[in-house]
Amino acid sequence: MTAVRQVDVLVVGAGPAGLAAAARLATAGAGRVEVLERETRPGGVPRHCAHGGFGTWTRPLTGPSYAHLLAAAAERAGAVVRTRTTVLDWEVAATCGTNVLLTVGPEGPEALAARAVVLATGARERPRAARLVPGTRPAGVYTTGELQQAVHLFGQRIGTRAVVVGARDVSYAAARTVRTAGAEVVALVTEHPRARTSPARARSARLVQGVPLLTDTTVTELLGHGRLSGVRVRHRDGRTTVLPCDTVVFTGDFVPDHELARRGALDLDPGTRGPAVHTALHTSRPGVFAAGNLLHAVEPAGTAAREGARAAAAVLRHLAGVPWPHPGIPVTVESPLRWITPNRLTPDRSHPAAAPPPPHLLRIDAPLPRPVIYVHQDGRLLHRARPGIRTAQPHRTLTLGVSWHGRADPEGGEVRVSAG
Repeated sequence: MTAVRQVDVLVVGAGPAGLAAAARLATAGAGRVEVLERETRPGGVPRHCAHGGFGTWTRPLTGPSYAHLLAAAAERAGAVVRTRTTVLDWEVAATCGTNVLLTVGPEGPEALAARAVVLATGARERPRAARLVPGTRPAGVYTTGELQQAVHLFGQRIGTRAVVVGARDVSYAAARTVRTAGAEVVALVTEHPRARTSPARARSARLVQGVPLLTDTTVTELLGHGRLSGVRVRHRDGRTTVLPCDTVVFTGDFVPDHELARRGALDLDPGTRGPAVHTALHTSRPGVFAAGNLLHAVEPAGTAAREGARAAAAVLRHLAGVPWPHPGIPVTVESPLRWITPNRLTPDRSHPAAAPPPPHLLRIDAPLPRPVIYVHQDGRLLHRARPGIRTAQPHRTLTLGVSWHGRADPEGGEVRVSAG
């Protein structure tokens, strides 16, 4: 049996959430803090996002610069960042209150025991197979992450004509990467009636960059042998068209990378499909916390980093002996809301936080003019709020304050959040 090595905190994933958590923990003197990352370098998704939009308004950064900043801060604080190391599974520890992770890296397999574990494994895009798009299996089929790694990390050529599937923020970023690689964007294709990005961005792509947007349109088949030769699309009125291209990029449709959470028997939230968490980011497994886009695929890197720092604060309280909270009350949503996080509530304050909890994050499935958010428990209205926006959009996050937490009944049923 592999010998077990003891550390104080293990952080799984060296993206913005994991690195921010590690930096905060190491700075606070949490003991030996190790970050495990399966890629060759830390930084997560921003590492291969060459565009701007990271950092702060006063210090805007490109993705690689932002990733380098976070990694340098964690290492400078004293955290040990171990790359090319994959966490395979969990092992039941003999010592109560300790979690053991089974890993493999350049030095071979290793078992690591930790007083606290922070899961920050992020999210991934569902590939063509998971979207059930039929056809042949030609070269030239990418997700956004694969495209950005090929172009920005490895300098590979991708083809000459590309169709981008999706019309979200990430889809327009993929179109920019296609142009950076010297290829033409044939069209952005979306099943929705309009682009799910800002009107200014959609207008700029269409009018300034000349990128056509095909709405109410679905990719139904990939064509070609050896190399992609085109995609067949179906319009809302039933017409089908073949778009000649040698590259297709499937964008969006993010899901939490929750395999390790599932193997650890953590409770998963049916809305987010990530671990269910309390406001202080505790999971259902004692000693295990979760943060970042593992909880909500997918929010900006800055949101993930802030959650990593919040998770670190909760870890410090756990290491100081604060009791683990009871399972809590599920917080669920009704259509047209898609998910909410955090999605467990402990209204009796038996596990107080060092600071007031941040607001809940929500996403919606369809545009909703002048939205009003309602919070009910057992038919009783706990809270009613207007977000103060003209129209709630599926590509933008809504927030819900926490002033109603104290009005929830600790012995009552689940809390339901709805919008109308």
